Amino acid sequence: MANVGLLFVGAVLFLNGMMLLGKVDARAAAIFNLFVGGLQVLTPTYLIIAANGDPRKILLASGIFLFGFTYLYVGVGLLMGLDTTGVGYYSLFVSIVALGFSFVSFRLFKDYPFGTIWLYWSFLWMLFFLLLGLKMESLTQYVGWVTAVEGWVTGVIPAYLLLAGYWVHTDEIAIALGAFAVVVFGGLWVFTRRQAPPRPEVAQGTPAGGGGY
Repeated sequence: MANVGLLFVGAVLFLNGMMLLGKVDARAAAIFNLFVGGLQVLTPTYLIIAANGDPRKILLASGIFLFGFTYLYVGVGLLMGLDTTGVGYYSLFVSIVALGFSFVSFRLFKDYPFGTIWLYWSFLWMLFFLLLGLKMESLTQYVGWVTAVEGWVTGVIPAYLLLAGYWVHTDEIAIALGAFAVVVFGGLWVFTRRQAPPRPEVAQGTPAGGGGY
């Protein structure tokens, strides 16, 4: 069930990345954020109830709420034209907590790919904090590209591989994810700095999206 949610998280990240790049209307994106946010709140609720008190299963499910509430907050903020600082500082909270989930994925669950993916999400939510909380609008293009790319790399592709039974050679996947992040996100930084287009405005309530699974 969580893997199905991860697939749609990839979709909402891609959509929100396109919104930040000026390709999708903010209010139109808000509706999909609400859909996915609702899914990502109902899913962990069901998983926690079904866990029968198993602390490891509850721990795994609890992280999904971080992102479900992000999407709901973003969707409502876009529709109501709210200031982005609330979402921005909530994103700082998510970024810090995601580091903890990365640690337990590596140390407790020996799940190296998702330990790496949690680092991706921590990085992305820190960017949301800088853009939406601290209003560093010069980062809009970079954050838009990183959000869209993470939609595929941390959402759509892992979800498909997990659902299809192709999630194998996990040590190699973790190494590939780490190398990809350094090369692609570093390259995007250089690309967006050199391109230096006119800064698109971050509208009141514009969210940078959210990840999670």
